[in-house]
Amino acid sequence: MGLSTRFTELLGVQHPIALAPMGGSAGGALAAAVSRGGGLGMLGSANGDPEWLARELPLIAEAAGKPWGIGFLTWQIDADAIERALEHRPRAVMLSFGDPSPFAERIRASGTVLIIQVTDLEEARQAVDLGADVIVAQGTESGGHGARQGRSTLPFVPVVVDLAAPVPVLAAGGIADGRGVAAALALGAAGALVGTRFQATTEALVDPSTAKAIVEGHGEDTERNRVLDIARGSRWPSKYTARTLGHRYLDLWRGREAELAADPRARQDYQQDVAQGEIPSLPMWAGEAVDLITDLPFAADLVATLAAQAEDALNRAGRL
Repeated sequence: MGLSTRFTELLGVQHPIALAPMGGSAGGALAAAVSRGGGLGMLGSANGDPEWLARELPLIAEAAGKPWGIGFLTWQIDADAIERALEHRPRAVMLSFGDPSPFAERIRASGTVLIIQVTDLEEARQAVDLGADVIVAQGTESGGHGARQGRSTLPFVPVVVDLAAPVPVLAAGGIADGRGVAAALALGAAGALVGTRFQATTEALVDPSTAKAIVEGHGEDTERNRVLDIARGSRWPSKYTARTLGHRYLDLWRGREAELAADPRARQDYQQDVAQGEIPSLPMWAGEAVDLITDLPFAADLVATLAAQAEDALNRAGRL
């Protein structure tokens, strides 16, 4: 069956569940599996690297004609990245973190569904003005990058739903099981964008140690910070911090971000530690709902499980 919402009708998917286009880890195999399972699989191409896309895009064929999408870090791309993506005819393109206005008109003119992720009300108003077909309201519980001074998912989503109506809104941040999907629908969202839960799947492009850490991690082990972006020389805008699991460099430099930014030797040490395998090549992005993740299923099976749990939760709520 499936829960029918404005999102499922617009995208032609069975379940109101979308894969967060997590940079690097949401590759073609994972996106294809989510789409096969009845959700919207989205490639996490980040900066639109041509070599990465050339490797991962052919794998999306495994979705067997199901709708799929691709996501970009808006602050990191140019128009060429959008053009390369549109050549492959995705059903949707998602823009996150940065000004989407240079790219919105081109995406919509192609007939592709434009999804814009927002982390505050100013971004939400801009997304509405740009004609976003779907808006993702991301709360601060989310793993990976989000607003430095954002709002939690529970109070943020309904405000965006009201502001954006009738544009469908997806809830994101701290959603790792079907109860979270049901809660998103109860808040007025048309579905949920799920990230960390899909990192802990068979098809995700993550190091086995990262998947193991997510399965064994707890919400209190996560922390939103800029330290690891600074240490690894990432140019993420300062208004966005990242929620990660614990890390040696985070312990060393917590509260000393300015000092770290002014210390090139520390950043060299970080790269050397990565090269020697002393620390992971990437921080371990993880959201606050990581406690709910206890296994590494196939992604298509996970979509079905999330949908069934959501329907059950909504049915139970209806009997109260």
